[in-house]
Amino acid sequence: MPTGAATAHLYRPKIVTVLSEGYGGRALKRDVLAGLTVAIVALPLSMAIAVASGVSPDRGLYTAIVGGFMVSALGGSRFQIGGPAGAFIVLVAATVGKFGIEGLLLTVLLSGLMLAMLGALRLGSLIRHIPHAVTVGFTAGIAVTILASQLKELGGLTLAGAEPGPVVPKLAALGHALPTLNPAAAGLGVGVAALIFALRRWKPTWPGMLIAVAAAALVAPLCHLDVATIGSRFGGVPHGLPAPRLPNVDLALLRQIFPAALSFTMLGGIESLLSAKVADSMTGRVHRSNMELVAQGLANVVSALFGGLSVTGTIARTATNIRAGAASPVSGMLHAAFLLLFMLVAAPLASFVPLAALAGVLVVVSWNMAEKAEFVRLMKNWRTAAVLLATFGLTLLHDLTAGIVAGCALAAVFALLHRGVPEEGA
Repeated sequence: MPTGAATAHLYRPKIVTVLSEGYGGRALKRDVLAGLTVAIVALPLSMAIAVASGVSPDRGLYTAIVGGFMVSALGGSRFQIGGPAGAFIVLVAATVGKFGIEGLLLTVLLSGLMLAMLGALRLGSLIRHIPHAVTVGFTAGIAVTILASQLKELGGLTLAGAEPGPVVPKLAALGHALPTLNPAAAGLGVGVAALIFALRRWKPTWPGMLIAVAAAALVAPLCHLDVATIGSRFGGVPHGLPAPRLPNVDLALLRQIFPAALSFTMLGGIESLLSAKVADSMTGRVHRSNMELVAQGLANVVSALFGGLSVTGTIARTATNIRAGAASPVSGMLHAAFLLLFMLVAAPLASFVPLAALAGVLVVVSWNMAEKAEFVRLMKNWRTAAVLLATFGLTLLHDLTAGIVAGCALAAVFALLHRGVPEEGA
């Protein structure tokens, strides 16, 4: 069976290749089951990521539906699942806090155009050459930042003022707010995280996140718990997609958001191609990196038009898609359709979901995101350890862009000084 390596350079969506090879009922059955499985995982996760990013949960669903469909329909991977990602929480929250929703949508739109341009210029292969220690370092930094960002909702804390963005001031503010801890919210959040971990260990085929969130949504009203919910905070979830609309384009705002758009583009390209590479390793196939970047870019443009967040390839959902038996990109398109069906039919149920439960979901996400064993392994070599710690530290204390630039620069210096010497973990 061909792996796709011979056509990896083409600008041709994988769905076109699949249909040209012949697509039958057996493949459709596999894709329906896989698409439904991924949708069950994506439903609570998309809302949790949106809330953690400082926007309403419906915007996470818009992103998964519109962006996820575009990624599968146009992408260069047979199995990639696109949607909102935990890695973007910090960037999106900072952008919303500084420029508002209109600024965020314009940032997503601009980053989408940049991603498509990177793919059109055949720069997808360059992103693959980012040192492994850098990717592990910034991923760990993002994981810790996400965890810190969920402590407020997890404990139902009430802050005296706005929650600081940087990790250190954030932790200090949360420490001062500890006397306002809501035991009911903390119990729900910790319980959701514990249940997800337990189900993953003892019943790995069960949709742990959805079960845990649904259980919390039942327990809260039955036990009359005084906790914030999606309904009390955001008024619920709409019954469908909004009409597409171009964000307000302002030249002054464009100049202000440009650095943020660069960060979105950098992270989106790295995450998407890393996810596609994971899919390749699981299936023995080869994705089309430049086509994938073009698709990711167009998906972000369309997501912005529908009021969504940044779209990127998601490793966990892509792996779930493969394990569920997906045969083609149709599974990803169907996952988007199933999420839309939820919005059309069962959107009012989302109002009962406690925010502490969504925080519990993201605690699990941050734990799984950090490659803990790989982090320890890379620390055994002083050069990879230096690159790792520089990336991790600056991502945590400053921002993602600074971490990646510092890590890549340090790795380049080591490569020049020790040319020809193989580096462990490179």
